[in-house]
Amino acid sequence: MEASLARSLWLKRLVALIGKEFQEIVRDPSSYLVAGVLPLIFLLLFGYGITLDAGILRLGVLNDSGGEKSLSLITDFAHSPWCRTFPVRDLDEAGLVMRDSRAQGVLVIREDFDREIAGGSAGQLLVIVDGSEPNTAEFIRNYSQGLISSWQQTRLPGGKTQVPPVDLRMRYWYNPGAKSERFLVPGAITVIMTLIGTLLTSLVFAREKERGTMEAMIATPVSRMQLLLGKLIPYFCMGMFSMSFCVLAAVTLFEVPFRGSVWILFLLASVFMLSALGQGLLISVLSSGQLVAAEAGLFTGFLPALILSGFVFDINSMQPAMQALAKLLPATYFNTSLRCLMLAGDDWEIFGPCLCFMGILAAILLCLVYKKLVKKLDDR
Repeated sequence: MEASLARSLWLKRLVALIGKEFQEIVRDPSSYLVAGVLPLIFLLLFGYGITLDAGILRLGVLNDSGGEKSLSLITDFAHSPWCRTFPVRDLDEAGLVMRDSRAQGVLVIREDFDREIAGGSAGQLLVIVDGSEPNTAEFIRNYSQGLISSWQQTRLPGGKTQVPPVDLRMRYWYNPGAKSERFLVPGAITVIMTLIGTLLTSLVFAREKERGTMEAMIATPVSRMQLLLGKLIPYFCMGMFSMSFCVLAAVTLFEVPFRGSVWILFLLASVFMLSALGQGLLISVLSSGQLVAAEAGLFTGFLPALILSGFVFDINSMQPAMQALAKLLPATYFNTSLRCLMLAGDDWEIFGPCLCFMGILAAILLCLVYKKLVKKLDDR
């Protein structure tokens, strides 16, 4: 009986804390701005206002011919200062290396390529590009055409005077229309969720300290777990609402396809949101004021998600130190998963490692928050 009464009282206190936090969110006009207006502004800016350039191209090579001419063409691609090549075994592997961003395209040389050229026919080449990065795909198309033209002139007999004996065809995977918003909008959703999860929650305990209400909360019989959940749950709901709003806008307003499962979307978003909330709450617990907390949230959460997550800049074109730092960010893994989910569909070879990393990071951060959330005014 006493145990049941204690559990009931524990839940009532938790519900009261959650209700208090929701009331603060509702009463604060900036909450409506962050949850509704700001995501729409982000989507409009990054969907319509940004174009991207490509750096070093990463191409897989599927050589079914194996003849002298095909090998010389592959050598020219490999020796190019703007291209890095590696072999792939089949089209299934080609799809995998493009989905996890190891390659931006695949050069496919058909098995009859050398035979057709030797017989005077037009040898066919196929370049498959990742249409989720439209500017890079267009760059690959133009660069491949130029390099193949140069190869014909230098490697084929009479190449300077003959009609080009190579028929280059392009195929766009995941984004056949090569629309840039299909690349940018999923990344914008990642940045928006980071903004809510890290930047806003970095202020919650710091705001209580500045207002003096932290003293009143400490004087109550609520536990550390109730304090943590009371701050965590409202912003988790706010983040999931914003994510749902953004995905709906992406599909309806920007016509971004959604080829995956809705429940996987919410699973990925939930785990990512917990890691972002853990980071923000840890900053808030360790900070004594809102200004310091906001700056820490900006420089450790929002800006890295904007610059290093692969949203705007290609991670593989960065310096090794920056690549290593990018691989420590949960936003990098959520961005990769979200693009795959929306443009390619369900792929657990990508989702599994991303979920594991984000889940482990979320558990570590929330455990640190719980440890640092002591019920006294000065824990130093």
